[in-house]
Amino acid sequence: MSDPFDISKALEGAVKEQLSPAVSKFNLVSEHSPAGDQEKAIEDLVFQLQNNQERCVLLGVTGSGKTFAMAHLIERLNIPTLIMSHNKTLARQLYQEMAGLFPKNGVEYFVSHYDYYQPEAYLPKRDLYIDKELSINERIEQERFATVASLVSRPDCIVVSSVSCIYGLNAPETFLSYHCRIHVGQEIEPIDLVRELVELQYGRTSTDLERGQVRLRGENLDVWMPSRDDPLRIRFGFDGVEHIQICDPVSWEVLDELDEAWIHPKEFFMVSPERFENALENIETELDGRVAELKSEGKDLQAYRLEQRTQYDLEMLREVGHCTAVENYSMHFDGRKPGERPYCLLDFFSAAAKQFHGDPQKFLVIMDESHVTLPQVGGMYGGDKSRKLNLIEHGFRLPSAADNRPLKLHEFQGLVPQMVYVSATPGERELLHLCETTGQEIPLGLRHVSGGGGVNEPELSKKHQDAESMYDMLQMIEKIPRMEIRPTGLLDPTIEVRGTEGQVADLLSEINDRISKGERALVTVLTIKFAEEVSQYLNKMGIKAHYLHSEIDTIERTEIINALRIGHIDAIVGINLLREGLDIPEVSLVAIFDADRQGFLRNERSLLQTIGRAARNSNGKVILYADSMSPPMMASIKQTLERRDRQIAHNDKNNITPVTIQKALPKMGSDIDDLIAGTAGGKRLVASKGGRKGGDWASNLKVGAGRWAPSNSVTSNISQPIEELNYSIEELKTMMQQAALELDFERAAMLRDKIHELENS
Repeated sequence: MSDPFDISKALEGAVKEQLSPAVSKFNLVSEHSPAGDQEKAIEDLVFQLQNNQERCVLLGVTGSGKTFAMAHLIERLNIPTLIMSHNKTLARQLYQEMAGLFPKNGVEYFVSHYDYYQPEAYLPKRDLYIDKELSINERIEQERFATVASLVSRPDCIVVSSVSCIYGLNAPETFLSYHCRIHVGQEIEPIDLVRELVELQYGRTSTDLERGQVRLRGENLDVWMPSRDDPLRIRFGFDGVEHIQICDPVSWEVLDELDEAWIHPKEFFMVSPERFENALENIETELDGRVAELKSEGKDLQAYRLEQRTQYDLEMLREVGHCTAVENYSMHFDGRKPGERPYCLLDFFSAAAKQFHGDPQKFLVIMDESHVTLPQVGGMYGGDKSRKLNLIEHGFRLPSAADNRPLKLHEFQGLVPQMVYVSATPGERELLHLCETTGQEIPLGLRHVSGGGGVNEPELSKKHQDAESMYDMLQMIEKIPRMEIRPTGLLDPTIEVRGTEGQVADLLSEINDRISKGERALVTVLTIKFAEEVSQYLNKMGIKAHYLHSEIDTIERTEIINALRIGHIDAIVGINLLREGLDIPEVSLVAIFDADRQGFLRNERSLLQTIGRAARNSNGKVILYADSMSPPMMASIKQTLERRDRQIAHNDKNNITPVTIQKALPKMGSDIDDLIAGTAGGKRLVASKGGRKGGDWASNLKVGAGRWAPSNSVTSNISQPIEELNYSIEELKTMMQQAALELDFERAAMLRDKIHELENS
């Protein structure tokens, strides 16, 4: 049986030296050096990981430069790295930062490619079947292809991902077994090459070319890979392939020439004809057994339903090679046994580590905001399982559909050789894993989390009555590198506790004081109704306020936050949306109502995260409105004030004056959210490094995260001041699109405004 992680054969013909980690090193490019606590934290983490510590925790407060520290860690370890985030927006921000810090390395972005996804489901109580509906984001699909192709073809990859990385993919060996390598001088007929590409699931067209299609016109064969911004044109002569060119998809102007190109499959999921036939036979066998089982239980309706649906799918698979919801049969096409986990992105990391570093365990996972991301990973399997069991029980799917699933938490932990949990407020599971892997005594506050350590799924039971607070546990547990001194010299905010009587009037006074200084305020409450009422009251009193809660969609939420930064809004009143990842340096006041109400929204971790929203401004202040002091309040206040004292001492010693972070203001209505969510990115050539002529053609073409330089006279002026531009509307639109592709969203927005001015005039 072939090794599903063996990608060596697919790399035959490449320049081996360029596939060596000693040559293709991670090279961090930055004007700054580690400062504050960063250097010591980086040294401690490198020491721990090089000494084979399986789980590490990095405690970094808001604004301490956690991303910069991650980048230095990656450079020093020089191994493939997966950075996980708990949502697409934060993942995109991380991707942009990493791409800027590692311009010569393969920085990729891997998140769910659905703009909208309604999974197949059945509600027994209402006898309601809901069919699958989805809308795929073409750009994100392209990014996913680029991620996989870079991982199997280069040793220097950083992938920034959401929890989408724990969902099923094909095996690395399978992905690479089906590819087409074309080189100049190759003796092959155009029609034979077309046949090869059709076998890779590419569609043939004679009109306009789209991604995933091929077009043969005379001696020119055009191919557009799903991972590419630009199609390839292969020109044939009497002796075979004469030219391989990268062309503009509209004008077909030649952008560059290649000696060799690696064309990957159109689809992630490819199988050999033999395995395909075996899979169909196995599906039929499972169907017969399941139908007999349902009939023996007196479930004739469910048996009939299952037989009709599955036979239709089998017919579609035989005739066109595909069917709706084909992923439900992935166990059979992968050749897995019932209950066996699916392959996922982590397997590609393992394959890359084995091929380029000689050890399948030689890769790193960094989990950003781990106190949110790790529970999210653990919750994916449970939700998927409950939905699938309903479908199986009522005859909509075969039992094997349950094996098309995300990883279980213990499977995920078992696949990760080394992981760094990064958070300002590490969760209980992370601290338990650290204690177990380093042999430390487990505090009472963690003993209700059973079965940790990276193998068994942790289960939560009731806390011990004498359990320590998170603050106390962090003092007890050793080997936690900390970044509490900010390079900017900014301090943790001051904290005041005030009674609830007259709290809204008191808040009004505080917000007015902030407005007079050109600063903003965030207010956090416990209910949607109270958020709206406080917002309405502030508006009546002349404050430009807006509420923010879960019933407001993502795009509107982004616009509200942008309006706050610009100054169109003075204050936002929210519930649980003012925590992780909200970076607004203009905010100098955070007010927390019902601070003494114990629960998820007012536990120690939530309070610390909310307090951190005021840490980006030199005048940062937090007001806790409460009539008593709850244990979480006392612990979070104590931790914040102790850190503040250390920060003041550091600033005094080094003559540092705290200065509010300067961050470019957004443009209203500039569709930044769509760009951040994944509709913009650099152009890529997906191919393995090396060429048969001995030259490193792939590095010249900027494989992976490399971006093509603008090639025409219009886009070459992409950095020219807006007021000096003298072009037509169409030319300005071209420049705007180029700026968006280069992730220069502000310039794209300014160009858009100039276009609107010209159109109106």
